[in-house]
Amino acid sequence: MKPVNLCIIKPNKKTYSETFIQEHIDRLPVNKKVLHGGVFPVYDDEDNYLMRSRWDLLSYLVQKKILGKQDIKVRTNALINYLKEQQIDVVLAEYGMVGAMVTEACRLADVPLVMHFHGADAHHYKTVATYRSLYNKAFAYASAIVAVSGDMVEALKELGAPGQKIILNPYGVDTVKFPQLDLSGTSPNFLSVGRFVAKKSPQSVVEAFKIVADKIADAKLWMVGEGPLFEETKQLATKLGIASKITFTGVLSGHEIQQLMQQMRCFVQHSVTSPDGDMEGTPNTILEAGSSGLVIVSTFHAGIKQAVIHEKTGYLVPEHDVEGMAAYMIKIAEDVQLASQLGTNEAVHIRKNYAIKDRINTLADIINKATKRN
Repeated sequence: MKPVNLCIIKPNKKTYSETFIQEHIDRLPVNKKVLHGGVFPVYDDEDNYLMRSRWDLLSYLVQKKILGKQDIKVRTNALINYLKEQQIDVVLAEYGMVGAMVTEACRLADVPLVMHFHGADAHHYKTVATYRSLYNKAFAYASAIVAVSGDMVEALKELGAPGQKIILNPYGVDTVKFPQLDLSGTSPNFLSVGRFVAKKSPQSVVEAFKIVADKIADAKLWMVGEGPLFEETKQLATKLGIASKITFTGVLSGHEIQQLMQQMRCFVQHSVTSPDGDMEGTPNTILEAGSSGLVIVSTFHAGIKQAVIHEKTGYLVPEHDVEGMAAYMIKIAEDVQLASQLGTNEAVHIRKNYAIKDRINTLADIINKATKRN
């Protein structure tokens, strides 16, 4: 049987927070080509322009940069030619905006399309408004539409995606890379990992930790990541008088995060729907912490509701309930035996439902079925 030739199209060449896309590139058991360059690809996997002639490239730049056009035929034709030359069997568009933009090229090249939504592309008000009409065309053409949370499934249906095309397939975690840890000898150390953006509400984590620190003298918090709210969050810690108890590490590699987890008892993340409508999918950081057996205290938000079973494998609170989050953090800080039991329950839950091998196999099956649409 001839191997499937898959073209993965993603917006960014490399972004530290998009580990889920890199997992697709590294693990999908097919022949892969990877394109990037924004919501419509302009570079191949060797960073060469898809538009090969100087005239085509100049025409594209004028229409894109000066005229601000969205439908640029010379760019579309370059992708069509690439798909045909490389004998691509199916396109996996990472993010809905990408899928919406490349639909016409896929249709003209007669290549099936799988759209993979991740978060803001299904929820962010401005993004949805910008691509709404293109989404409708893409939904009609796409062979499959992948969502990573139950909330996202419902959002896509509201946007007009046919229910029979939507497949729920959350992200997965490498449980070997993130083995279960023994929490029995841990101190009341808390860990938060993620971009400092509104939907992750890092200020809420700091505010909750202030309540914890006032009661638990030896409690400490590590916050990993960067983002537009980084400095504001650091200033809040100083204002609340707990800066000495919080370590802001900046961006760390997966290996560094795994090493840091070995010192932790609890993982905290206060995900919320941001004022612009942006939401999580199923955060990888939650899955990694769960695989490691850390107790998770988070919110009833998006895919977190399925990744953490409230009061059985961890604790969840309503969005913006800082006091409720602090109360559960204190409970974990004061009872290491409870922490160990909940952490074990979560590690079992993650291995049963979110192992990366299973999630990749499901995506591979979606892709293989798309190639047989005719």
